[in-house]
Amino acid sequence: MNVKAINEVKESLDLLKKEGRLKAWELPYEQILSRLSAAIFFVTPVSDDAKSLSPVWEKLGQFPNFSYRTNTEQLLSRLDYRVTFSKEEEEKNKSIADSTTTQTSNADGK
Repeated sequence: MNVKAINEVKESLDLLKKEGRLKAWELPYEQILSRLSAAIFFVTPVSDDAKSLSPVWEKLGQFPNFSYRTNTEQLLSRLDYRVTFSKEEEEKNKSIADSTTTQTSNADGK
């Protein structure tokens, strides 16, 4: 399907790749997607340092309900990060980040 919002994200990802900020990106099952909120993109940045990641997240942050997390499941893609644009995923990713921070704090004895 040709979905304008999905195409806009793809154009942004292509630009980030052309600028040398992403090594690769993927959108599994693109042909059956009918809305951006159902899409799950995967990206691998050139580097995992904050200086490299910040422009990527900033560019994608222009789209509603943008969120990301490390792609630990590796079921749909082997790329490093899972990127979504849905309210539910945004809340889930925030919860996962909060839980990781809490676990790290507890492990440090804080």
